[in-house]
This record gives sequence, structure tokens and C-alpha cells, in this order.
Amino acid sequence: MATANDLRRGMAISYNGDIVVVLDSQHRTPGNLRAFVQATLRSIRTGRSSDVRFSSTERIEVVPMVTRKMEFSYKDGDDYVFSDPETYETVTLNPEIVGDAKSYLVENAGVTVTFVEDKAVANNVQKSVTLETGITVQAPLFIKTGEKIKVDTRTGKYMERA
Repeated sequence: MATANDLRRGMAISYNGDIVVVLDSQHRTPGNLRAFVQATLRSIRTGRSSDVRFSSTERIEVVPMVTRKMEFSYKDGDDYVFSDPETYETVTLNPEIVGDAKSYLVENAGVTVTFVEDKAVANNVQKSVTLETGITVQAPLFIKTGEKIKVDTRTGKYMERA
């Protein structure tokens, strides 16, 4: 068990008998009142978002999340189909989960999909960028041609903009 102060964006928690993902959380201390945490939560079951206020000391149950590397395979109607490159297991995601990343998806694009209780809740689409040295790394979609980035030389992974 954690407290409401521990809420962070992307966490999955159990709230009112439903599993929800934290979209945003802010700790507030108004004037001479007690501190509270204002959070925006999205239900995994219904997809609806709601604003909730927690006492800063209120106990919350954190639900474990699993992250898997997948590849975009194809679009099936409105849905998007991804496959695990190792097991070839496919997962179908609706447009709400894919979000704005849908316009960047190309066949075989590498994606990170987050699962809570075997249900996909989020994805992180990245694209391949080629550095001046010829090395190719995965970077977020907002990186444009000509921008300088920092790469962790130990892992060869994108860190941040330079």
C-alpha cells in the first residue's frame, strides 16, 4: 500500500473497485487547509476519465504493470494490431489507447505497450533516427531532423534533447 502522495503519472491503482491509470496528479496545500492530491484517473474497463481528490495521507493500492516491446503490424478497421516480435502473439488496441501516436505508425514500427492485468493501457511509439555517425537509435516521435539529442553510450539509448 502507498499513500496518495506517491501517485505518479502512468501508475495503475485500484479505486472504487475498478482499476484506473493515473493521467495526472498534483499535490496541493491551500492556505490553512489540509494538503490534498488532485488526480485525473482513467478507468481501464470503461475508458472514462474523472478528477478525484485524495487526502494526502489516504492509502491507495498500486496495481502492478508489465511493459512489453511490440511492433505495429496493421490496422484492422478502427483498431490497431500489434505483435510481439519474439512470440508473435498479437494484441488489438482501440484508437483511444493508441492516441495521437496513430498518425506516426508505420508497419513494423517498434512500440512499448503497457499491460495491467493482461489488458493494454498505454503505448509509447518511437521512431528510428540516424545520427551523424551513422548509428541508428530509437527516439520519441517529437524529435525532428537536424535536432541534437543525447544518447547514453553505455546502452546506446536515447536520453533527452541536447
